[in-house]
Amino acid sequence: MNRSTKDYLLLVLKGMGMGAADVVPGVSGGTIAFITGIYEELINSIKSINLKAVKLFFTGQFAEFWKAINGTFLVSVVAGIGISIFSLAKGLEYLLTHYPILVWSFFFGLIVASAIYVARAIKTWNAGTIISGLIGIAVAFAITVISPAEANTAYWFVFVSGMIAICAMILPGISGSFILVLLGMYKFILGAVGDMNIAVLLTFMAGAAIGIISFSNVLSWLLKKYHNLTIAMLAGFMVGSLNKVWPWKEVTETIIDRHGELKPIAERNILPGTYEQITGHEAWMLGAIALAVVGFVLIFVVEGIGNKLKK
Repeated sequence: MNRSTKDYLLLVLKGMGMGAADVVPGVSGGTIAFITGIYEELINSIKSINLKAVKLFFTGQFAEFWKAINGTFLVSVVAGIGISIFSLAKGLEYLLTHYPILVWSFFFGLIVASAIYVARAIKTWNAGTIISGLIGIAVAFAITVISPAEANTAYWFVFVSGMIAICAMILPGISGSFILVLLGMYKFILGAVGDMNIAVLLTFMAGAAIGIISFSNVLSWLLKKYHNLTIAMLAGFMVGSLNKVWPWKEVTETIIDRHGELKPIAERNILPGTYEQITGHEAWMLGAIALAVVGFVLIFVVEGIGNKLKK
């Protein structure tokens, strides 16, 4: 595919959107990839990093290798993800700490609209697509309510954690960081990053690399052979994940992190009125509704801009 410099800058911006989503617990970069129209190309590009492509690289056929893996596309998207993670993480962390209800309300509206957007890509609705969607809802919902496990610091489990987490990151509606929490590995991996534990990080990255390449092949095959069923399940994942981003929550379980701070690891959804009674804090009802509407509308504004850019 021939692209102009403007096209690649737009890909960087889309990657930044993915990165922004990835630093928010419960929100997937895969969702942003889907609504910005690069999801299938991203999956197919990752899938193309195979033995044939590696052989081109090690035989000195660098131009052919780059073309085979859609290198400029991948670099543009990954660069955007990196820029966003390093530049927005602190800001989002601040907002989530001080205005959690407003932030989660915005993402709630965003994901509702995203699910509708994805569902519109289903060409034919029938019993199969409905069942597939319901399975997606059930699986995502179950993931959001599973109690976090205890950390297993064995290298084989670090490797497996990398494989599973990276797969979740490219699935719309499922957060890779949340999967690490469920596996009991979130705190351990964060600690490894902070302490620059090279052995743990390389093991985790190796698992992530193998996981994303392997899983992208499976996803690509499913999208080609069972497009409607796969899209229905992905839309279901988004709907099921709404349980995680409901703005009003009561903390039911906490841990002490590596900095000695108390962090919530288990919560349950409650109504706004109950939230005020339990926490003594304002439920921000009007602001929450307004931002949920903004998040909902934003998806279709982005879609409209994208359609204009294609013309």
